Amino acid sequence: MIPYGKQIIEQDDVNSVIEALRSDFITTGPKVAEFEKAICNFTGAKFAVAVSNGTAALHCAANAAGIGTGDEVIVTPMTFVASANCILYCGGIPLFADVLPETLLLDPAEVEKKITKKTKAIIAVDYAGQPCDYDKLAKIAKKYGIILISDACHSIGGKYKGRRVGTLADMTCFSFHPVKHITTGEGGMIVTDNAKFAEKMRVFRNHGITTDYRQREEKGSWFYEMAELGYNYRITDFQCALGISQLKKLTGWISKRREIAERYDGAFKGNPDIKPLGVSSELTHAYHLYVLRISQNIGRDEMFKKLRNAGIGVNVHYIPVHLHPYYQKNLQTSPGLCPVAEEAFKEILSIPMFPGLTEEQQNLTVKLIEGD
Repeated sequence: MIPYGKQIIEQDDVNSVIEALRSDFITTGPKVAEFEKAICNFTGAKFAVAVSNGTAALHCAANAAGIGTGDEVIVTPMTFVASANCILYCGGIPLFADVLPETLLLDPAEVEKKITKKTKAIIAVDYAGQPCDYDKLAKIAKKYGIILISDACHSIGGKYKGRRVGTLADMTCFSFHPVKHITTGEGGMIVTDNAKFAEKMRVFRNHGITTDYRQREEKGSWFYEMAELGYNYRITDFQCALGISQLKKLTGWISKRREIAERYDGAFKGNPDIKPLGVSSELTHAYHLYVLRISQNIGRDEMFKKLRNAGIGVNVHYIPVHLHPYYQKNLQTSPGLCPVAEEAFKEILSIPMFPGLTEEQQNLTVKLIEGD
């Protein structure tokens, strides 16, 4: 099976993990801060907070934004459920704004329509690896005095108008799941230029306790206080050691993803029934996913079955969040709420996209899709 996404683990990655495992600290140690600093250097952000996964990153950001009971947060339906679930974890209410038909990114005009006196934040998702229109979203956030959070779990290494992802919103969340650009097994990170947000997230990831074990050891103290209700969202040192090693290769891996995307673009150009998503000329796409829209003349589900049966591990990203049973039952969402996203869902198909994909594998995938 050729998967839609796959990690690359090389010997230097393995050696980095072994070194961390043999050190004095395998969690809450120096590799965590080292990984955070490396991410700051890569993105240009001032502060970084490493956590156990991308969902934890979103939850930390939502909490730092002060989202509480009854607060409304505007989010896209075209995303993994975690982007909206993090709002629910804080007692907030997700409001779904529709997407742009060409890119499936959050539509700023639809966002502004959803804003009320209860709106506390916007969570923008860089679907497939393409950054949203952050100038327009930031302008809206500033106009209404609300916080802009970037769910950039698909887009680390991307750029918007020459600015790196990680510097485009008040807080930016990354994921290091194995199918993402770099991996720590499971892991996540939030970056921000706001020192208060960063400190609040560090406390929140550690049960709401103001110091961690290593800090107390350095001071020769046992004393700690729980200042607020937090969670155990800590990440281990050996995971961070893997992340540090992987990050050194990220730029090259994104270049490879872009090469693969260019070949796909050329292969499907002019085909009215098989269309790649649109890409803005103002940005650098990070290509976590390569998504096609399969016309209903062909049938997305039929294409999915055909490719899976042939050993091509295609997938669908995503069922619009508001159509999931939990949301329909508990938030009274229903079909028709976001018609652009709902129509796209009937057609979208994610095909193999990862740096280790060979030209032979890619050519096979294209051949099967085109029916040759």
